[in-house]
Amino acid sequence: MADHVFKNPSTGDTLRFLKTGADTGGELLEVEVIYTPAHQRPPAHYHPHQEERFEILSGAMTVEMSGTVHIYEAGESFQVPPGTRHAMWNAGETVTRMNWQTRPAMKTPQFFETLWGLAEAGKTGASGSPNLLQAAVLMRAYADEFRLVSPPPLIQSVLFGLLAPIGRLLGYKAHYTIP
Repeated sequence: MADHVFKNPSTGDTLRFLKTGADTGGELLEVEVIYTPAHQRPPAHYHPHQEERFEILSGAMTVEMSGTVHIYEAGESFQVPPGTRHAMWNAGETVTRMNWQTRPAMKTPQFFETLWGLAEAGKTGASGSPNLLQAAVLMRAYADEFRLVSPPPLIQSVLFGLLAPIGRLLGYKAHYTIP
């Protein structure tokens, strides 16, 4: 999977795997991501057991972390500790390229491979997000790696707990392998 490049046709964004957990004994996932200008703001989320480190290589990234908004520019970096609520997007008018490291890797490579692979296959909406049943399957399968801030955890647990089995019965999977 290292060096594989995904392109999201809905957003124009690209993601390239540099190092995966398989390459690093599970210690690190490293990707390079390119976000197109005027990128839509993603939902706030957090990673219960992982730290993320971002280095802006070109352009700028708007980041909301724990309620504070900051714009990071080329040459700057920032870290997101485990459990920290955050969202980031390219609000500017130029392409943003950044290096993104996640420690430990856990199942994040498979999560990215699935999300970006679904987008490449045209199985996501205009924003690049999967439909509700596919999302429910993913949120249950990758809860150790990724959790949404909203709706509240209890509602997510009930909602995804009910919808994920229906999604699986209808053929939605937690992981799609790249061809």
